[in-house]
Formats: sequence, structure tokens, C-alpha cells
Amino acid sequence: MTYTLLIDGPSGAGKTTLANQIGQALGIQVVHLDDFYPGWGGLAEGARMVADDVLDPATPGYWRWNWEQYTRGEWVPLVPGADLVIEGVGAVTEASIGKAKARGDVDTLRVIAAAETRKARALTRDPGYAPWWDMWAEQEKLLPDVPVDVEVRRV
Repeated sequence: MTYTLLIDGPSGAGKTTLANQIGQALGIQVVHLDDFYPGWGGLAEGARMVADDVLDPATPGYWRWNWEQYTRGEWVPLVPGADLVIEGVGAVTEASIGKAKARGDVDTLRVIAAAETRKARALTRDPGYAPWWDMWAEQEKLLPDVPVDVEVRRV
């Protein structure tokens, strides 16, 4: 049976680090929403792409976003029916949970951390993110609050 782990939480909370550790421990592919959000205003669209593209039963994958050119890049195909860890802001939605359940077993996880810790992590990782921090945080607030199986606080 196919397994999907959906990891959500605000920017800088530690989702990517945790997802990579889990993916390595389980030996399964990790998909990062940062690879396909269509630009700084694309959080909601990226969340939609999880259900519609990444979890498509026949032709799963996503269009990589070229952050330097600020355009859609190449199609990244995924293996149909493969176990996946999917992480990013907006990874856990009613639609993504439904699509993941149609594939098999699904768990959901939210990673949280203090706002000042998250901002420091995010800007250390990507100093070019600074002018976009507030805009991105406003988009995060617009996402529906979907209950998760587990909440993890990162320090």
C-alpha cells in the first residue's frame, strides 16, 4: 500500500530539515513545495498543485519553478504509486489529504516554531527572502486551518 506523509507549517519552522531526515530514514522521496511555488505570490497555487499534480494517480509530478528567471521550468515526473514525503507551506489541505487517502495510507504533520526563530532561520537560509517575508506571511494566514495528526515544535 502506498504511503504519503504531508508536512506543513509556516516558513522557517523546520519542515524541510525534518522531511529530509524522515525521507532518508524511510528511504522514500521527498517533494519540496519550494521547488514549484509559482513565485512569491504563489503559495495558494502551490498548495493546489500538491493535490492536482504531485498526487495525480496516473501522471504525478510538478512544474519546477525557475526562481532566477521567474518562470515555470521543466516538468519533474514522479513514479506513480511511490511512497512520498511532501513538505511545504500549504502541503496539508482537504484536497491533498483526500488525494493522498485515495493513494493509500496518509499521515499529516505540522511543524511549528516561534516567529522570531522562524524568520532568523529563513533569512539565514535565503537572505534574498527578506523583502518577501511579510508578503509570504500574509499568504500563510489565508490558508485554511486543517487539523493534522501530529504537531511538532522545533526549537
